[in-house]
Amino acid sequence: MIINRLIAKNWRNFQQIDVRLSERQFIVGANASGKSNLLDSFRFLQNIVKAEGGGFQKAIKDRGGISKIRSLAARRDPEVTIEIHLAADSDSSATWIYGLGFRQETRGYRRTYLTHERVWKNGEQILNRPNAEDKEDPDRLTQTFLEQINVNADFREIARFLQAITYLHLVPQLLRFADSIQGRIVEDDPFGQGFLEKVATVPEKTRRSRLKKIEQVLKIAVPQLEGLEFIRDETTGRPHLQAFYSYWHPKADWQREDQFSDGTLRLLGLLWALLESESILLLEEPELSLNAGIVSQLATLISKMQRSRRRQIFVSTHSDALLTEPGIDGREVLLLTPAKEGTIVKIASDIDEVRTLLENGFTAGEVVLSKTRPEHAEQLSLL
Repeated sequence: MIINRLIAKNWRNFQQIDVRLSERQFIVGANASGKSNLLDSFRFLQNIVKAEGGGFQKAIKDRGGISKIRSLAARRDPEVTIEIHLAADSDSSATWIYGLGFRQETRGYRRTYLTHERVWKNGEQILNRPNAEDKEDPDRLTQTFLEQINVNADFREIARFLQAITYLHLVPQLLRFADSIQGRIVEDDPFGQGFLEKVATVPEKTRRSRLKKIEQVLKIAVPQLEGLEFIRDETTGRPHLQAFYSYWHPKADWQREDQFSDGTLRLLGLLWALLESESILLLEEPELSLNAGIVSQLATLISKMQRSRRRQIFVSTHSDALLTEPGIDGREVLLLTPAKEGTIVKIASDIDEVRTLLENGFTAGEVVLSKTRPEHAEQLSLL
């Protein structure tokens, strides 16, 4: 299944969102237009149903409270809503629809409570809250049914689907200096500080298979790299990755991950994430630290790995090189445009000018990214 439609109201930068989604979805926009915030709508739902340490109230708290979530344009209508449609593919009718609305109490404890929670299966509504019990006991509206296994049996498939969502924005420095930093790892480790421990938990046969595939890509992308393997430190038992490099001199060399370049680490993390599961994968600016030649092949690489695992992948990007693949359809690109009353989200092919240029052979990078350029960017050189 994939999420083939997102509808939201008053979510962060966005006063309104209603867009159809593809199996491979690129998100482009100017700085601070809301690319990360759009991805966070999916992470928010995933946080609600996390097997350990999840829940609606914690998901709100982790984001600094509803005042940090609600759009600044929501002056008259303070309700925040998110609705997702789950289907077999981008063109199919929804098998499941899950909708959630919430707001803050106007007085008293100022708690966040549900204004509604609704579920449809194959067009038939099977949950509609508030129900009679909620009205008798309003405290029930501080929790979703989605997060409660004793009441979500009829739509637990949605919870399991959301639990499996993966977000990765590997920060090479956090991985390279994890031992020195010895800091608290952010919950779910979205920045890759515990990446090696994650690799270590995978069964040996699966780990070896994935690393072999990654090695094949790295041999092409990283000069002189000849091999990649997983090891454990003989003294501490800590997991490590090491790469075998062949230079001009007769004695080749092995290097551990703390000697890898930023680009190598980010590419390694990206490839691992693509091979990891069949769930939704959320990627933020995967082009960072990578050579433009590699970036230009990322969309194709993502597409090939996606087809073999039938997973949906969201990619936020500023890179025209990443969007040069001729096969990128205008429906696969969401353009975020800041406006006076919040960011507007449009499918690129729904914009007449963009659609015409794409139909005449221009790439998404050439057409769409030009619309994200700050209006007076040339004035930066005058400072």
